[in-house]
Amino acid sequence: MAITLTNPAGLPEVGLYRQVAVASGSRLVFLAGQVSVDAEGATVGVGDLAAQVERCYLNVATALSAVGATFDDVAKLTVYLVDWTPDKMPLVAEGVARATDRIGGTPLPPLTGIGVAALAAPDLLVEVEATAVLA
Repeated sequence: MAITLTNPAGLPEVGLYRQVAVASGSRLVFLAGQVSVDAEGATVGVGDLAAQVERCYLNVATALSAVGATFDDVAKLTVYLVDWTPDKMPLVAEGVARATDRIGGTPLPPLTGIGVAALAAPDLLVEVEATAVLA
């Protein structure tokens, strides 16, 4: 495994992610932002933020698997959330937990959440992009 995750002293511990990822591998994997669509392109979880977060994480896992990687290899996630307000955090955490139950492991790499006005289609509430490092 090429990634070590940590919460350094002096920074707060956040349950949803770790503050720092140290990569020791040499092969970088950059995933396009994954949205809540199935393999046929149909939107999953219209109007349901937790369901869309879950599907985004599952799509990230699928893309990682295609290159021989898992969430254990992810050094950084960026999550774009439409009309973000902090009261939506429990729904994000629920979606991550549901995805974790399905894919196994605990996807906790450093994460940046960014509130946006809109995504590529009006029914999309969240988009997740990932950078992974492989040995």
